[in-house]
Amino acid sequence: MMKRTTIYIIGLLLGVYLTSCSDYLDRNPLSGPSDDNYFNNVDELTLVVNGLYSALNYQPIDGMPNNLTIDDATDIGWDRNVSNLQSLGRGDHDSNNGYVVNVWTNAFKVIGKCNFILDNMNKLDGQMDATQYQEYQAEARFVRAYTYQYLVDYFGDVPLLQHGLSLEDNQIPRTAKAEVVTFILQELQEAADILPVTQAETGRATKGAALATRARAALHAGLWNEAIASAQAVMDLQTYSLHPNFGELFSYAGENSPEIIFALQYLRQSDTKTFNATNLISRNGKGTSNKIPSQSLVDAFLCTDGKEIDKSPLFNPAKPFENRDPRLGFTIALPGSEFFGYQFETHKDSVQCWDYTVTPARRIPNQDATNAYATFSGYLWRKYVDIQDADQPSKSELNVTQIRYAEVLLIYAEAKIEANQIDASVYEALNAIRQRPSVDMPAIESGKSQSELRQLVRKERLYELAMEGFRMVDLRRWQLADKFMNSKLYGRIPRGLLATAPTIDADGKVDYSQVPNVADMRIIENRKFNASRDYLWPIPNVDIITDPQLVQNPNY
Repeated sequence: MMKRTTIYIIGLLLGVYLTSCSDYLDRNPLSGPSDDNYFNNVDELTLVVNGLYSALNYQPIDGMPNNLTIDDATDIGWDRNVSNLQSLGRGDHDSNNGYVVNVWTNAFKVIGKCNFILDNMNKLDGQMDATQYQEYQAEARFVRAYTYQYLVDYFGDVPLLQHGLSLEDNQIPRTAKAEVVTFILQELQEAADILPVTQAETGRATKGAALATRARAALHAGLWNEAIASAQAVMDLQTYSLHPNFGELFSYAGENSPEIIFALQYLRQSDTKTFNATNLISRNGKGTSNKIPSQSLVDAFLCTDGKEIDKSPLFNPAKPFENRDPRLGFTIALPGSEFFGYQFETHKDSVQCWDYTVTPARRIPNQDATNAYATFSGYLWRKYVDIQDADQPSKSELNVTQIRYAEVLLIYAEAKIEANQIDASVYEALNAIRQRPSVDMPAIESGKSQSELRQLVRKERLYELAMEGFRMVDLRRWQLADKFMNSKLYGRIPRGLLATAPTIDADGKVDYSQVPNVADMRIIENRKFNASRDYLWPIPNVDIITDPQLVQNPNY
């Protein structure tokens, strides 16, 4: 495996040259270089622009990027560690929650770095190649808008900073979400007009990344026509396509797939940047198994006839993982499957299992059934776990995708449905995803109502994007978070299987109340969601205190 290293090494050096003088909420302007001595040459500008990508890759918990952990604070996952992420999922978080504070603080650090560049790079205007100058400017604007898009999703109104702050003006109010979204859309469109379709260095912003982020921002804001247009513009580039092998997308073999539009880049060399995959790996594989999927997610996936398990004649409770949408097995490590070199079996009576890391395979004590801290749900995430990391799982250099073409197709389909512009292109987008060769689920037949298609596309986002960081925003956008998050979080029956399929409603909510042996299921956690509060995260308390102009979100 060969990785391009330029963007990693240059990004590593960012802190040597550019510290936090321009970071919002890091109120120590004497700790970094003076605006007057930046930028003196093209190399300095290149250094700090590349460094933006490293800054964008902050890890709120356990050495993992936020999109690989945030789904564990929703109905489809859980963090076993007693942590700020667990508190978010449980619904008892407050404005001092460390996960929330980390996201807020690091996002504004990224924005501060972008503003520092944009405020000072004009010194090189006319002193360097004009095209390169414009592209660097567009990259900084992309990263800033990308970060703002994430902030408004979680916090709503946020301070809109388009320039660096001085000591005199470092207390500012929040800007209305609608105004911030308008800024995001304009910035991304103007960046897209400048950025190239492809970059020589993997990991840099491209025209497609800007347009795809714009489509996402518009969808999340309910601006259907803007979302449709931007998603269509990505499709019209004819640069991206769905990867034939769904599971391979989340492995080293799929890092350079034409489906990937933008990804966080990792490299072990000199400890440049890695993430901790140990959290996802089985106990037999020497992992900690502390970020896990729920039983309800397993049961939400369809059977191969396109029907839910409570409606399909193909579902057999005695063999619950057979005849299921292949994305179930690509997304989740299922009992009985091979995972990270071992037989993965979580039935508590399976005290031995197969070790496939040696030839011939041998029987060993099964830590995934007997260890007190083995997965509490009986399942593990399979995405972003690759056996190539066996020697250094805590330092995985597997790139983590932030935007891929399947999401663009789902954005397009959802926006068209919500705008009631239903035509053949909606079915084509959804069926392209469902029928990629490794998935091959039945096509959605034409003639569906708007309501039926709305339910289909929402469920399709779950099957396709689970564990990639979209679930919380999706449930909030659909005003379904209070329905899905006010419930028990279940794991498998420790020494058995469900006697019958649970009931699944039109929204995809899984209900176990009529399952005869529901009492045998493991209740991992009782989840609460306060609809008058939890559709937004709190502004960190420390910033409410230090900036009197900031107003807290309701009921925190």
